Amino acid sequence: MTALTLKDLPPSLLRSLRAAAKHDRRSLTQEVIHLLDLALRDRVERPVRRDHDVESQLAAWRKLAGKWQSDVEPAVEGERLMAARTPGRKVEL
Repeated sequence: MTALTLKDLPPSLLRSLRAAAKHDRRSLTQEVIHLLDLALRDRVERPVRRDHDVESQLAAWRKLAGKWQSDVEPAVEGERLMAARTPGRKVEL
């Protein structure tokens, strides 16, 4: 099997990889292989967008823009949206 050496990893990335490996009960090498596999599989399986698809989606978003209506104040709506987010993500306000 081919070997790969990673150089100049930022310390924070290495800490994150070690934490992920520990959480998933994998070795550091197994975790890196797993994450690379996921990233590349997702990239290969992701459909290629054609320019006309992008343009039609953009036209649909423009048609919808400004039509949002809510029965609560914007600040309350924002709080509800933020509370509904999945836990674990850091959000800068």
